[in-house]
Amino acid sequence: MPGTPAVPGALAVPGALAVPVETMSSGVVARVMLESPLPQLDRLFDYLVPPALVPDARPGVRVKVPLRSAGRTARGYIIELAAHVPGERALSELDEVVSSLPVLTPEVWVLARRLADRAAGSACDIVRLAIPPRFVRVEKAFVARQAAAAATAAGADSDSNAARPRHAPGAFALTGYSASDGAHLAEPGARSAIDAVATVTAVRASGDQMHTVGHWALTIAELAVGVHRAGESVIVAVPDYRDQLQVEQALESLGAGDTIVRLDARQARGERYANFLTALDGSPHIVVGNRSTVYAPVSRLGQIIVWDEGDSLQSEPHAPYVHVRDAALVRQEQSGCRLAFVSHSRSTDIERLVELGFLHPVFPTPRHLPRVLPTAEQDDADAPQNAARIPTAAWQAARRALEQGPVLVLVARPGYAPVLACQSCGHPAACTVCGGPLHVHRAGERPSCTLCGAIAANWSCSHCHGTTFRFASVGAGRTADELGRAFPGTRVIVSDGERPVLTVDAKPALVVATRGAEPVAEGGYRAVLLLDGPRMLARESLRVAEDCLRWWSNAIALSAPRAPNVLVGVGGELAKALVTWQQETVASAELADRRALRFPPAVRLATVTGAADTVAGALAELQKLVTEAEWAKMDTLGPVPTGDGMVRAIVRFDYAIGASVARHLRALVVKNATTRRGKTGSGSGFRPPPTLRVRLDDSEIME
Repeated sequence: MPGTPAVPGALAVPGALAVPVETMSSGVVARVMLESPLPQLDRLFDYLVPPALVPDARPGVRVKVPLRSAGRTARGYIIELAAHVPGERALSELDEVVSSLPVLTPEVWVLARRLADRAAGSACDIVRLAIPPRFVRVEKAFVARQAAAAATAAGADSDSNAARPRHAPGAFALTGYSASDGAHLAEPGARSAIDAVATVTAVRASGDQMHTVGHWALTIAELAVGVHRAGESVIVAVPDYRDQLQVEQALESLGAGDTIVRLDARQARGERYANFLTALDGSPHIVVGNRSTVYAPVSRLGQIIVWDEGDSLQSEPHAPYVHVRDAALVRQEQSGCRLAFVSHSRSTDIERLVELGFLHPVFPTPRHLPRVLPTAEQDDADAPQNAARIPTAAWQAARRALEQGPVLVLVARPGYAPVLACQSCGHPAACTVCGGPLHVHRAGERPSCTLCGAIAANWSCSHCHGTTFRFASVGAGRTADELGRAFPGTRVIVSDGERPVLTVDAKPALVVATRGAEPVAEGGYRAVLLLDGPRMLARESLRVAEDCLRWWSNAIALSAPRAPNVLVGVGGELAKALVTWQQETVASAELADRRALRFPPAVRLATVTGAADTVAGALAELQKLVTEAEWAKMDTLGPVPTGDGMVRAIVRFDYAIGASVARHLRALVVKNATTRRGKTGSGSGFRPPPTLRVRLDDSEIME
């Protein structure tokens, strides 16, 4: 029978073959993971290996296999091999071994399987993130290099690499940390939450060229180089290419440029596959890249470092939506390597692990206190000159700082005027064609619709019939215009998602940037103005407070020592945490509130989305599948309409029963996907697709 499923419950580990393939006179069975989006195919299938393919059929190689109907084929990976028992059952044969190079390592496969089970998803979706698409030319060149290197090293001791001493505690210095902190971070199996120093440092990255990098990047580089010099590999996962560039420059300044392996989405596909194969070659490497770097197939993994795990870019947007934090934690447990989460401001998820004692907190020694000036805490903060979007204190700080160098102005929104309102009644201006919001993208441009792009000609308000607009919000473009008029003759630089700027020199300039797009200034900014604080805090999200604190902390970290950082319109505990540089106090308070309300990360949750009857049936079946003791640790919210004809329910449950709940939810998804649905309409061959979607650990449930 083609595509026979493997025995349920069998542990599928690559390399689990107990005897050589050549001794299996009765034949060889390959257990294959299929690359398929169908949840019901998320298991291993048995295929007989033809004698001609036996030499190349190894665990981890790419293969092509037949499916059961219509002569279709599918691609997949061999997970393990076993001896075929004659007469047991009829098996289809492998069609082809696409490549004899094992690209799916045992460690990565086990990691993918565990993460998929935890997130109620498919392992093939994680493998797709871990292994780039194949390029034949690149692969052939890699195999040729490996063969040449093996021939050159013939007769050498094959275990010489493994004989290198492990990294000894205290063998390297961490800039800004005490010797005892460095010793702890160097211990095998150490797990740490590191709060980085808020300052920038000049490093000589290549030749005589100087680069300015964050102190956090230099700390990460020193930790990575110390581990690599002991003969172990390091994985560094960062949110985006700006952070990656700083880490690479810091590594180059320490003489480790030739050890870097880059894995990120900005690379050409051929280059990414070539670097992936380099990470696979068995030598120790420092792999630097975005969130999928945590799946790099390095050997002798000694350290995983995650920078700024609270950034939204560290959350995988594709199913099964595994966050880099969870992937790093599972891989650390699996490999026994060290793990460090580095940031200027902790997330509540990391704070929970610190309070549980799972992570050890490490603080800079000595602690660097940036100079933060919250305008909301000033005397007479409600006075017109202090209540403005840019209060007097901010103007004065910017004017003095511009005599020495660049000034950073952080704003909430890109564009010119992201939101328009009626001048007469104040209602948001809506498009007369589709009802979407109106905006002005650039100075001098006519208002247009954000959704359909229609020009707002002859517009009138649907509430009061007014015909004039006012700016309900001000973006980076208009802020730059206003500052340019206020400081004539001063350079004005805008950096946002559409016009990213990586670095600026030390000459006077006003740099207007949106969060996450702040350039690094040579020598640091002479002043930082944090505008639109109340608007940033008005976002509907469970994480709004910790997100804002992280955005502001990262911006403050770009300032020069003792430079003023003016926080506009925000006071209370958030301002106090920035002034004292103790962001963990806010994270602890937020976590306490989440525990009282039963929201993540105090508990785990799953969002169940689909048609109303499907969701209701799934929730009823879930209650039947779990035990009474497990149900007592669960509760549900909703269902509520989602606006697209579907409904969404939220299931909250304790961590202790997470594996059981994920398994049952996955079973419900598979059942829904395999349920036969009738055709719609007479003579129509169309069958509606499955309507049940499950996502675990989605913290943005309010969006």
